[in-house]
Amino acid sequence: MEALQFYKALADVTRLRLLNLLLRHELNVNEITAAMGMGQSRVSRHLKIMTDCGLLKSRRDGLWAFYSADREGRGGRFNEMFEKFVAGDGDLAGDYAAMKGVLEEGMKEKTRFFDSIAREWTDIRQSLFGGLNMSREIAERIHSCGVAADLGCGNGELLPYIRRKAKRVIGVDKSPKMLEEAERRLAVNGRGIELRIGEIEHLPMRDREADAAVINMVLHHLPAPDAGIREAARVLKSGGSLVIVDLDKHQDEELRKKYEHRWLGFSRKNMERWLMAGGLVLSDFAQFDPGNGLKIDLYVSRKK
Repeated sequence: MEALQFYKALADVTRLRLLNLLLRHELNVNEITAAMGMGQSRVSRHLKIMTDCGLLKSRRDGLWAFYSADREGRGGRFNEMFEKFVAGDGDLAGDYAAMKGVLEEGMKEKTRFFDSIAREWTDIRQSLFGGLNMSREIAERIHSCGVAADLGCGNGELLPYIRRKAKRVIGVDKSPKMLEEAERRLAVNGRGIELRIGEIEHLPMRDREADAAVINMVLHHLPAPDAGIREAARVLKSGGSLVIVDLDKHQDEELRKKYEHRWLGFSRKNMERWLMAGGLVLSDFAQFDPGNGLKIDLYVSRKK
C-alpha cells in the first residue's frame, strides 16, 4: 500500500525533518549534512528510504547528487498536504534557519571566489569560449531598444557591446571586485552604462524596467537557475527579449572544482521548460563549438 510507505517513511523524526527542508530547496548531500548536523552515512540512508518510496527525487550531475521533494504524481500530492500541515511548526524552524545559514554562507563563499578572480575573469571566460566572440553573438541578437540589462555582468566586458543597441544599459553583479573591474573598463567608454550591485535571484531593478536582458554564463553558478530566469522575466517589459548563454550539458568536473560551477551545463529540454515556466517563449537557439570539448548554447526568448 503506497500510503503506508509514505507514513512509515515519515514515522522517523529525521526523515520528517529532511522532507521539511527539501520541500523548500534542492540541496546536495554536503549541504544537508551541514544543516542537519549529522554524518553523511546516516543522512544518505534516510535519503535512500525517502527516494525509494517516492517522497524525494534525486538529480545526478556529474559526481554530485542533489535532492528535493517530489512535486509530481502521488508523492507530489502527499508532499503538498504535508507542506501545509507543517507550515509554521516551531519545532522545525531551527532546521530551516540552519539550512538558510548554510546556503547564505555558500553564496558568500562564491562572492569571495569571484572577488578573488576578478582580474583574471576575461582569461577564464576565454578559456571556455575559445576563439568565439560571444559578446558579438549576443549583441547581434538584441534589437535596438531603450534599456538593456546584463545580469551577472562580471568585469563588464559585454556592456559596451550591448550599449551599441540600447540607449541605456544596466550591469548587475554581486561581486564588488568584479564591479570595480567593470568601472575601470568603462572609464573611457562608459557613457550610458550604470552599474548596480545585487544578485540575479533578487535583482535591484523595478518590474518591467528593461526592454532586453542578458544572462551570460551565470546560470550554472546558481542553486536554482529557474529562479534566476523568473527574476529576469520580472524586470522585462511585455515583448522584451532575454538572451541566455551557457554551457550545454557536460561531465567536466574540473569546472566545478576550479570555477565553482554548481551545474555541469544544461540540457535544452530543461532550459526550455524553465523559460516557459517564467512566461517566456523561445524564439531562437544556436549552439557553438569552441573546440575544447564543450558546447556553448545560446537561447533567445521573448516575454509574453
